[in-house]
Amino acid sequence: MRWDSQKDGPLGQQTLSCVSDDNSDTPEFRGITFHEIRARSIVNRVPGASRMPFEWTVNPYRGCTHACVYCFARRTHSYLDLDTGLDFDSQIVVKVNAPDLLRRHLGSPRWHGEHIAMGTNVDCYQRAEGRYRLMPGIIAALRDHANPFSILTKGTLVLRDLDLLKQASEVTDVGISVSVGFTDTELWRTVEPGTPAPERRLDVVRTLTDHGIGCGVLMAPVIPFLGDHPAQLRATVRAIAASGATSVTPLVLHLRPGAREWFMAWLERHHPYLVRRYERLYAEGAYAPKWYQRRITRQVHELAQEYGIGPVHRGVPRGIAARGTSAGPAAPAAPGPTQLTLL
Repeated sequence: MRWDSQKDGPLGQQTLSCVSDDNSDTPEFRGITFHEIRARSIVNRVPGASRMPFEWTVNPYRGCTHACVYCFARRTHSYLDLDTGLDFDSQIVVKVNAPDLLRRHLGSPRWHGEHIAMGTNVDCYQRAEGRYRLMPGIIAALRDHANPFSILTKGTLVLRDLDLLKQASEVTDVGISVSVGFTDTELWRTVEPGTPAPERRLDVVRTLTDHGIGCGVLMAPVIPFLGDHPAQLRATVRAIAASGATSVTPLVLHLRPGAREWFMAWLERHHPYLVRRYERLYAEGAYAPKWYQRRITRQVHELAQEYGIGPVHRGVPRGIAARGTSAGPAAPAAPGPTQLTLL
């Protein structure tokens, strides 16, 4: 269906088509609308004030069928005149020309091979990727230009591209992180309803490690009063260690505008007795108090040491050895109050 009625809207200038999938042959996409666009650019600079340890990102999708109730990226849907709740979960913008755009960008003489992070806004391996298959072309372009990159995901679909990742790792620095904030099944079903189960994500870590691709775990988010009990933290870190993860980095839930309203509405429905406690804990803004963050970080790091793994330390992403750039960790991580997406 052509999107002629929205030519003057924020998406209309770029929209190719609007595809609503209610076909019984593809039940995994029932109720999802895909807005297929031809983007004008694909490599985005991270704002200078950001706490992120990288400068450039690639995001082939906007909106995310993972439907995590706390996802900080929800606010970005309001820029498209879409709501930050159900629209974010079901109105998915697909940059169908992302691989071609990236290949042209990497080939430009103005590009100097800086590290590119993916999955830091919405998940590049959400279910839509099974339909559109943008990541193979993106990884191939990065491989062909020996450009260092990292991927953060909750999606098991990353294993589809295992051969490409192995090829890329032979010529440049590749960092993979999987997000697993908790292993509580009941909590997962309600707070991350569109994601693979935590144990399936840890299977991804195990498989990548078995194939020589080191994989860290971003233990995010640690959800106050629901996923922060010492026994829960221990169970999660123990499972992460058993998966063969190279590192674990805990990040406490933060609630930016857009995500905060959606999360608090969910909390009111599922755990109304916690609403006042959250209002007090997040009274100063989007982040939990530093004393709380430090406590969680200390507990997780002590458990990680006990189980034989450690945190990822902030650093400059490793560059391309063939170009004589400096070395450092590639996976995105931050010990401070930062929550990467898709989360």
